[in-house]
Amino acid sequence: MIKVSVLYANGKDTKFDMEYYCNRHIPMVWQLLGSALKGASVDQGVSGEEPGSPAPYVAMGHLLFDSVKAFQTSFGQHAQAIVADIPKYTNSEPTIQISEVKL
Repeated sequence: MIKVSVLYANGKDTKFDMEYYCNRHIPMVWQLLGSALKGASVDQGVSGEEPGSPAPYVAMGHLLFDSVKAFQTSFGQHAQAIVADIPKYTNSEPTIQISEVKL
């Protein structure tokens, strides 16, 4: 299983519309990627290591696929539409990490 994590860095001027992300963007991604997408989750940053400190990431989206190839095949044909939607919910430049799920 492969997890594609999309990390949105937090900053002084970062804006993030969690309602839009959860209710519009992620459902759009599900629809576009179809059966290749095996699962999705969204995390909202609460704080950093020290209580009350800002979270390093305002949000994180995680997408599960059977393989890197399944991700690349499904995402590639819809990348333009998915990326074009980003400015509708954030001004944070996302960082992408692809990981192999071990547990």
